[in-house]
Amino acid sequence: MTAQNVMISAIADSFSAYLAAPTSPTGAGIVLIQEIFGVNSIMRQIADSYAEAGYFALVPDLFWRMEPNVDLDPQYEDQLAKAFDFYGRFDVDKGVADLQAALTFLRQYPGCSGKVGSVGFCLGGKLAYLMATRTDADCNVSYYGVAIESSLAEATKIQKPLILHIAENDEFVSPDAQATIEQALKGNPLVTIYRYAGVSHAFGRVDSEAYRAEAAELAGDRTLAFLQHHLS
Repeated sequence: MTAQNVMISAIADSFSAYLAAPTSPTGAGIVLIQEIFGVNSIMRQIADSYAEAGYFALVPDLFWRMEPNVDLDPQYEDQLAKAFDFYGRFDVDKGVADLQAALTFLRQYPGCSGKVGSVGFCLGGKLAYLMATRTDADCNVSYYGVAIESSLAEATKIQKPLILHIAENDEFVSPDAQATIEQALKGNPLVTIYRYAGVSHAFGRVDSEAYRAEAAELAGDRTLAFLQHHLS
């Protein structure tokens, strides 16, 4: 596996992304969509693990319009507060446009098979849902996506397979919101919803208080099988 920072062209500008490449010369691609903490060590570790599994894993810097190269640690209160400030000011529509640019970049990257999916966490979990409704990604995976219920009018535009990993005790997605999401999407054969009992938001974030190994490993196994099926 090798890793480097690359630049992706956007309208009238460009932004950086962390790219982890597999040791094999060819493979499918995954756009990894950040939490509210930027392209931090957690996201780079996730990218590295997907590269070790044979994928070209790209983590675009989605906060670049506010501040480039954001890298925050949620264990520190001041950095957590800064992350929530970025989240409050983030332009979702421009973020999805940047993700489409990242998707196009990865499709054309030397060695990439041209098949590219997305996997997003938290804020990135909502953006992975929007990747399913607004982009040509081959498949998409959302981990504990926040505020998906506000974009369910777009559900009719889902054209490719989508997984939602939902934490039963997610403090940022109320039981009513979860029920609304499930009700709106349950009839769509392209959407698979997995619920994880007794876990909170960010149950898959390694080395965090919220991390729950059993649920994280189950979600990870389901995600890898899904990606292998749809990106092969």
